[in-house]
Amino acid sequence: MTREAIEQLFDRARQGDVTAQALVGQLFLEGKYIQANRENAIGWLRNAAQCGCLYARELLNDMLSQPFNPKEQRQYGQNVQSSNNPATDNHDYMTELNGLIGLDSVKQELESLRNLIKIQKMRAEKGLPNTNMSYHMVFTGNPGTGKTTVARIVAGIYKEIGILNKGHLVETDRSGLVAEYVGQTAPKTNAKIDEAMDGVLFIDEAYTLVGEGSDYGAEAIATLLKRMEDNRDRLVVILAGYTNEIKEFIDSNPGLQSRFNRYIQFEDYNADELVQILRSHLKKSHYKIKRDAFEWISEYIRTKVMTKDENFGNARFIRNTFEKIVQYQADRLAMLSNISNDDLMIITFDDVNKLK
Repeated sequence: MTREAIEQLFDRARQGDVTAQALVGQLFLEGKYIQANRENAIGWLRNAAQCGCLYARELLNDMLSQPFNPKEQRQYGQNVQSSNNPATDNHDYMTELNGLIGLDSVKQELESLRNLIKIQKMRAEKGLPNTNMSYHMVFTGNPGTGKTTVARIVAGIYKEIGILNKGHLVETDRSGLVAEYVGQTAPKTNAKIDEAMDGVLFIDEAYTLVGEGSDYGAEAIATLLKRMEDNRDRLVVILAGYTNEIKEFIDSNPGLQSRFNRYIQFEDYNADELVQILRSHLKKSHYKIKRDAFEWISEYIRTKVMTKDENFGNARFIRNTFEKIVQYQADRLAMLSNISNDDLMIITFDDVNKLK
Protein backbone atom coordinates (compact mmCIF):
# COMPACT_ATOMS: atom_id res chain seq x y z
CA MET A 1 0.00 0.00 0.00
CA THR A 2 1.46 3.36 -1.00
CA ARG A 3 1.70 6.35 1.32
CA GLU A 4 -0.80 8.18 -0.89
CA ALA A 5 -3.29 5.33 -0.53
CA ILE A 6 -2.81 5.33 3.23
CA GLU A 7 -3.42 9.10 3.42
CA GLN A 8 -6.55 8.75 1.29
CA LEU A 9 -7.78 6.00 3.60
CA PHE A 10 -7.24 8.21 6.64
CA ASP A 11 -9.07 11.08 4.92
CA ARG A 12 -12.08 8.87 4.29
CA ALA A 13 -11.99 7.61 7.87
CA ARG A 14 -11.92 11.13 9.32
CA GLN A 15 -14.90 12.02 7.12
CA GLY A 16 -16.95 9.25 8.73
CA ASP A 17 -16.51 6.35 6.30
CA VAL A 18 -17.08 3.36 8.59
CA THR A 19 -15.31 0.87 6.34
CA ALA A 20 -12.28 3.15 6.16
CA GLN A 21 -12.30 3.53 9.96
CA ALA A 22 -12.25 -0.24 10.35
CA LEU A 23 -9.34 -0.53 7.90
CA VAL A 24 -7.40 2.22 9.68
CA GLY A 25 -7.91 0.35 12.95
CA GLN A 26 -6.62 -2.81 11.28
CA LEU A 27 -3.53 -0.94 10.01
CA PHE A 28 -2.70 0.24 13.53
CA LEU A 29 -3.35 -3.26 14.83
CA GLU A 30 -1.14 -5.09 12.34
CA GLY A 31 1.65 -2.53 12.03
CA LYS A 32 2.38 -3.62 8.48
CA TYR A 33 2.25 -0.32 6.59
CA ILE A 34 2.34 2.03 9.59
CA GLN A 35 3.71 1.58 13.07
CA ALA A 36 1.47 -0.48 15.33
CA ASN A 37 -0.38 1.42 18.05
CA ARG A 38 -2.91 -0.39 20.21
CA GLU A 39 -4.60 2.73 21.56
CA ASN A 40 -5.18 4.12 18.07
CA ALA A 41 -6.39 0.74 16.84
CA ILE A 42 -8.94 0.57 19.65
CA GLY A 43 -10.10 4.12 18.95
CA TRP A 44 -10.75 3.62 15.24
CA LEU A 45 -12.23 0.14 15.61
CA ARG A 46 -14.53 1.27 18.41
CA ASN A 47 -15.76 4.19 16.29
CA ALA A 48 -16.58 1.85 13.41
CA ALA A 49 -18.10 -0.81 15.68
CA GLN A 50 -20.40 1.75 17.32
CA CYS A 51 -21.65 2.65 13.84
CA GLY A 52 -22.60 -0.97 13.15
CA CYS A 53 -19.50 -2.34 11.39
CA LEU A 54 -19.46 -6.03 12.27
CA TYR A 55 -15.94 -6.53 10.92
CA ALA A 56 -14.61 -3.79 13.21
CA ARG A 57 -16.44 -5.26 16.17
CA GLU A 58 -14.92 -8.68 15.55
CA LEU A 59 -11.40 -7.23 15.29
CA LEU A 60 -11.93 -5.17 18.43
CA ASN A 61 -13.26 -8.12 20.43
CA ASP A 62 -10.40 -10.33 19.29
CA MET A 63 -7.82 -7.69 20.22
CA LEU A 64 -9.29 -6.96 23.65
CA SER A 65 -9.48 -10.67 24.44
CA GLN A 66 -5.72 -11.04 23.98
CA PRO A 67 -3.25 -10.20 26.78
CA PHE A 68 -1.48 -6.89 26.17
CA ASN A 69 2.26 -6.50 26.68
CA PRO A 70 3.22 -2.80 26.68
CA LYS A 71 6.83 -3.70 25.84
CA GLU A 72 5.65 -4.98 22.48
CA GLN A 73 3.84 -1.72 21.66
CA ARG A 74 5.72 0.37 19.14
CA GLN A 75 5.24 4.07 19.52
CA TYR A 76 3.19 5.90 16.95
CA GLY A 77 4.40 8.99 15.14
CA GLN A 78 7.04 8.18 12.52
CA ASN A 79 5.09 7.06 9.47
CA VAL A 80 1.80 8.90 9.82
CA GLN A 81 1.17 12.49 10.87
CA SER A 82 -0.46 13.04 14.25
CA SER A 83 -3.63 14.35 12.62
CA ASN A 84 -4.45 10.77 11.67
CA ASN A 85 -4.96 9.92 15.33
CA PRO A 86 -8.62 10.27 16.38
CA ALA A 87 -7.52 11.55 19.79
CA THR A 88 -5.36 14.48 18.66
CA ASP A 89 -6.03 18.17 19.28
CA ASN A 90 -7.05 18.60 15.62
CA HIS A 91 -10.27 16.75 16.30
CA ASP A 92 -13.28 18.98 17.03
CA TYR A 93 -15.04 17.12 19.81
CA MET A 94 -17.89 19.58 20.21
CA THR A 95 -18.66 19.21 16.51
CA GLU A 96 -18.66 15.44 16.97
CA LEU A 97 -20.97 15.79 19.98
CA ASN A 98 -23.35 18.11 18.15
CA GLY A 99 -23.40 15.67 15.24
CA LEU A 100 -24.89 12.95 17.42
CA ILE A 101 -28.59 12.29 17.01
CA GLY A 102 -30.75 13.61 19.87
CA LEU A 103 -29.15 14.25 23.29
CA ASP A 104 -30.09 17.95 23.20
CA SER A 105 -29.93 18.46 26.97
CA VAL A 106 -26.61 16.61 27.16
CA LYS A 107 -25.14 18.84 24.46
CA GLN A 108 -26.26 21.96 26.30
CA GLU A 109 -24.77 20.74 29.59
CA LEU A 110 -21.40 19.96 28.07
CA GLU A 111 -21.27 23.21 26.10
CA SER A 112 -21.98 25.08 29.33
CA LEU A 113 -19.29 23.11 31.17
CA ARG A 114 -16.72 23.80 28.47
CA ASN A 115 -17.55 27.50 28.59
CA LEU A 116 -17.14 27.54 32.37
CA ILE A 117 -13.75 25.83 32.22
CA LYS A 118 -12.49 28.18 29.50
CA ILE A 119 -13.55 31.28 31.42
CA GLN A 120 -12.03 29.96 34.64
CA LYS A 121 -8.74 29.40 32.81
CA MET A 122 -8.86 32.94 31.41
CA ARG A 123 -9.44 34.28 34.94
CA ALA A 124 -6.48 32.32 36.21
CA GLU A 125 -4.28 33.74 33.45
CA LYS A 126 -5.32 37.25 34.57
CA GLY A 127 -4.50 36.47 38.18
CA LEU A 128 -8.15 36.41 39.26
CA PRO A 129 -9.34 33.90 41.88
CA ASN A 130 -11.30 30.85 40.76
CA THR A 131 -13.77 28.54 42.42
CA ASN A 132 -12.39 25.05 42.90
CA MET A 133 -14.01 22.84 40.29
CA SER A 134 -14.62 19.13 40.17
CA TYR A 135 -14.36 17.65 36.70
CA HIS A 136 -15.84 14.31 37.73
CA MET A 137 -19.34 13.58 36.49
CA VAL A 138 -22.29 11.25 36.85
CA PHE A 139 -24.14 10.10 33.73
CA THR A 140 -27.65 8.89 34.56
CA GLY A 141 -30.11 7.17 32.26
CA ASN A 142 -31.19 3.93 30.68
CA PRO A 143 -28.96 1.62 28.61
CA GLY A 144 -28.21 2.59 25.03
CA THR A 145 -28.67 6.33 25.50
CA GLY A 146 -25.12 7.28 24.47
CA LYS A 147 -23.37 7.52 27.84
CA THR A 148 -20.20 5.71 26.79
CA THR A 149 -19.97 7.56 23.47
CA VAL A 150 -20.36 10.92 25.21
CA ALA A 151 -17.81 9.94 27.88
CA ARG A 152 -15.24 9.39 25.13
CA ILE A 153 -16.04 12.82 23.71
CA VAL A 154 -15.77 14.40 27.17
CA ALA A 155 -12.30 12.89 27.53
CA GLY A 156 -11.34 14.51 24.23
CA ILE A 157 -12.81 17.87 25.26
CA TYR A 158 -10.87 17.75 28.53
CA LYS A 159 -7.69 17.18 26.58
CA GLU A 160 -8.58 19.92 24.11
CA ILE A 161 -8.91 22.55 26.86
CA GLY A 162 -5.90 21.37 28.84
CA ILE A 163 -7.52 19.52 31.75
CA LEU A 164 -6.02 16.15 30.74
CA ASN A 165 -2.79 15.34 28.92
CA LYS A 166 -3.93 12.25 27.03
CA GLY A 167 -7.72 12.40 26.98
CA HIS A 168 -8.25 8.69 26.50
CA LEU A 169 -11.18 6.73 27.92
CA VAL A 170 -10.88 3.57 29.99
CA GLU A 171 -14.16 1.70 30.42
CA THR A 172 -14.76 -0.65 33.31
CA ASP A 173 -17.40 -2.01 35.67
CA ARG A 174 -17.46 -3.98 38.91
CA SER A 175 -15.65 -6.94 37.35
CA GLY A 176 -12.70 -4.74 36.41
CA LEU A 177 -12.27 -3.35 39.92
CA VAL A 178 -13.34 -5.96 42.47
CA ALA A 179 -11.46 -9.22 43.02
CA GLU A 180 -12.70 -12.49 44.51
CA TYR A 181 -10.27 -12.86 47.39
CA VAL A 182 -9.06 -10.74 50.27
CA GLY A 183 -6.15 -8.44 49.49
CA GLN A 184 -6.65 -8.50 45.71
CA THR A 185 -9.20 -5.74 45.17
CA ALA A 186 -7.01 -2.72 45.93
CA PRO A 187 -4.24 -3.82 43.51
CA LYS A 188 -6.85 -4.60 40.84
CA THR A 189 -8.53 -1.23 41.26
CA ASN A 190 -5.19 0.59 41.27
CA ALA A 191 -4.15 -1.16 38.06
CA LYS A 192 -7.30 0.01 36.29
CA ILE A 193 -6.81 3.55 37.58
CA ASP A 194 -3.19 3.51 36.40
CA GLU A 195 -4.48 2.61 32.93
CA ALA A 196 -6.74 5.68 33.02
CA MET A 197 -4.17 8.18 34.29
CA ASP A 198 -4.24 11.49 32.35
CA GLY A 199 -7.59 10.40 30.94
CA VAL A 200 -11.09 9.43 32.01
CA LEU A 201 -12.08 6.34 33.97
CA PHE A 202 -15.65 5.42 33.04
CA ILE A 203 -17.35 3.10 35.55
CA ASP A 204 -20.61 1.65 34.26
CA GLU A 205 -23.29 0.53 36.71
CA ALA A 206 -21.12 1.90 39.50
CA TYR A 207 -23.73 1.10 42.17
CA THR A 208 -22.96 -2.61 41.77
CA LEU A 209 -19.77 -1.92 43.70
CA VAL A 210 -21.90 -1.97 46.83
CA GLY A 211 -22.47 -5.56 47.85
CA GLU A 212 -23.52 -7.49 50.90
CA GLY A 213 -21.68 -9.39 53.62
CA SER A 214 -17.96 -9.86 52.96
CA ASP A 215 -18.12 -8.19 49.55
CA TYR A 216 -14.95 -6.32 48.55
CA GLY A 217 -16.69 -3.51 46.68
CA ALA A 218 -16.21 -1.13 49.61
CA GLU A 219 -12.45 -1.64 49.27
CA ALA A 220 -12.64 -0.69 45.59
CA ILE A 221 -14.58 2.48 46.45
CA ALA A 222 -12.10 3.45 49.17
CA THR A 223 -9.17 2.88 46.79
CA LEU A 224 -10.88 4.91 44.07
CA LEU A 225 -11.58 7.85 46.41
CA LYS A 226 -7.98 7.93 47.64
CA ARG A 227 -6.59 7.92 44.10
CA MET A 228 -9.04 10.63 43.04
CA GLU A 229 -7.58 12.80 45.81
CA ASP A 230 -3.93 11.84 45.29
CA ASN A 231 -4.15 12.25 41.49
CA ARG A 232 -6.80 14.96 41.24
CA ASP A 233 -4.85 16.76 38.50
CA ARG A 234 -4.41 13.65 36.36
CA LEU A 235 -7.61 11.65 36.71
CA VAL A 236 -11.25 12.27 35.88
CA VAL A 237 -13.89 9.71 36.85
CA ILE A 238 -17.33 9.37 35.30
CA LEU A 239 -19.87 7.14 37.00
CA ALA A 240 -22.80 5.85 34.95
CA GLY A 241 -25.96 3.88 35.44
CA TYR A 242 -29.67 3.94 36.08
CA THR A 243 -30.83 7.27 37.53
CA ASN A 244 -32.33 6.21 40.86
CA GLU A 245 -29.79 3.51 41.66
CA ILE A 246 -26.74 5.68 41.07
CA LYS A 247 -28.12 8.62 43.04
CA GLU A 248 -28.82 6.34 46.02
CA PHE A 249 -25.31 4.90 45.67
CA ILE A 250 -23.62 8.31 45.75
CA ASP A 251 -25.86 9.70 48.49
CA SER A 252 -24.94 6.74 50.71
CA ASN A 253 -21.24 7.66 50.74
CA PRO A 254 -20.05 11.12 51.90
CA GLY A 255 -16.77 10.67 50.01
CA LEU A 256 -18.62 10.14 46.75
CA GLN A 257 -21.02 12.99 47.50
CA SER A 258 -18.17 15.45 47.93
CA ARG A 259 -16.51 14.51 44.64
CA PHE A 260 -19.49 13.99 42.33
CA ASN A 261 -21.79 16.97 42.10
CA ARG A 262 -22.30 17.29 38.34
CA TYR A 263 -25.09 15.09 37.02
CA ILE A 264 -26.04 14.76 33.36
CA GLN A 265 -29.29 12.98 32.55
CA PHE A 266 -29.50 10.97 29.33
CA GLU A 267 -33.10 10.74 28.20
CA ASP A 268 -34.46 7.84 26.17
CA TYR A 269 -34.49 8.35 22.42
CA ASN A 270 -37.88 8.96 20.86
CA ALA A 271 -39.08 6.95 17.87
CA ASP A 272 -38.04 9.52 15.27
CA GLU A 273 -34.53 9.71 16.71
CA LEU A 274 -34.21 5.91 16.69
CA VAL A 275 -35.32 5.85 13.05
CA GLN A 276 -32.60 8.42 12.31
CA ILE A 277 -30.04 6.25 14.08
CA LEU A 278 -31.04 3.26 11.97
CA ARG A 279 -30.74 5.33 8.80
CA SER A 280 -27.29 6.42 9.96
CA HIS A 281 -26.22 2.78 10.40
CA LEU A 282 -27.49 1.96 6.91
CA LYS A 283 -25.82 4.97 5.30
CA LYS A 284 -22.45 4.51 6.97
CA SER A 285 -22.35 0.87 5.95
CA HIS A 286 -23.39 1.71 2.38
CA TYR A 287 -26.82 0.10 2.45
CA LYS A 288 -29.90 1.43 0.67
CA ILE A 289 -33.37 0.55 1.84
CA LYS A 290 -36.50 0.22 -0.29
CA ARG A 291 -39.35 2.59 0.52
CA ASP A 292 -41.79 -0.11 1.59
CA ALA A 293 -39.10 -1.67 3.79
CA PHE A 294 -38.31 1.67 5.38
CA GLU A 295 -41.97 2.39 6.10
CA TRP A 296 -42.35 -1.04 7.70
CA ILE A 297 -39.26 -0.74 9.87
CA SER A 298 -40.21 2.80 10.94
CA GLU A 299 -43.59 1.58 12.16
CA TYR A 300 -41.89 -1.40 13.83
CA ILE A 301 -39.62 0.96 15.78
CA ARG A 302 -42.51 3.20 16.81
CA THR A 303 -44.42 0.19 18.11
CA LYS A 304 -41.40 -0.97 20.11
CA VAL A 305 -41.03 2.48 21.66
CA MET A 306 -44.71 2.62 22.61
CA THR A 307 -44.54 -0.78 24.32
CA LYS A 308 -41.03 -0.52 25.81
CA ASP A 309 -40.20 -1.59 29.35
CA GLU A 310 -37.27 -0.85 31.66
CA ASN A 311 -35.04 -3.22 29.67
CA PHE A 312 -35.47 -1.37 26.36
CA GLY A 313 -32.03 -0.83 24.84
CA ASN A 314 -32.55 2.44 22.92
CA ALA A 315 -29.64 2.78 20.46
CA ARG A 316 -28.47 -0.75 21.35
CA PHE A 317 -31.87 -2.02 20.25
CA ILE A 318 -31.38 -0.22 16.94
CA ARG A 319 -27.89 -1.63 16.50
CA ASN A 320 -29.17 -5.14 17.15
CA THR A 321 -32.04 -4.54 14.75
CA PHE A 322 -29.62 -3.35 12.08
CA GLU A 323 -27.46 -6.43 12.50
CA LYS A 324 -30.50 -8.69 12.19
CA ILE A 325 -31.56 -6.93 9.00
CA VAL A 326 -28.09 -7.39 7.54
CA GLN A 327 -28.21 -11.09 8.49
CA TYR A 328 -31.64 -11.53 6.87
CA GLN A 329 -30.36 -9.84 3.71
CA ALA A 330 -27.35 -12.17 3.65
CA ASP A 331 -29.62 -15.21 4.03
CA ARG A 332 -31.76 -14.00 1.13
CA LEU A 333 -28.81 -13.25 -1.14
CA ALA A 334 -27.17 -16.59 -0.39
CA MET A 335 -30.04 -18.27 -2.23
CA LEU A 336 -29.29 -16.35 -5.47
CA SER A 337 -27.01 -17.62 -8.20
CA ASN A 338 -26.02 -14.19 -9.47
CA ILE A 339 -25.52 -11.31 -7.04
CA SER A 340 -24.96 -7.79 -8.38
CA ASN A 341 -23.35 -4.85 -6.61
CA ASP A 342 -26.80 -3.31 -6.16
CA ASP A 343 -28.03 -6.52 -4.56
CA LEU A 344 -25.28 -6.28 -1.98
CA MET A 345 -26.39 -2.79 -0.96
CA ILE A 346 -30.20 -2.97 -1.11
CA ILE A 347 -32.39 -3.85 1.87
CA THR A 348 -35.82 -5.10 0.82
CA PHE A 349 -39.16 -5.64 2.54
CA ASP A 350 -38.32 -9.34 2.88
CA ASP A 351 -35.20 -8.40 4.89
CA VAL A 352 -37.11 -6.45 7.55
CA ASN A 353 -40.48 -8.12 8.01
CA LYS A 354 -38.87 -11.12 9.69
CA LEU A 355 -38.18 -8.99 12.74
CA LYS A 356 -40.18 -9.82 15.84
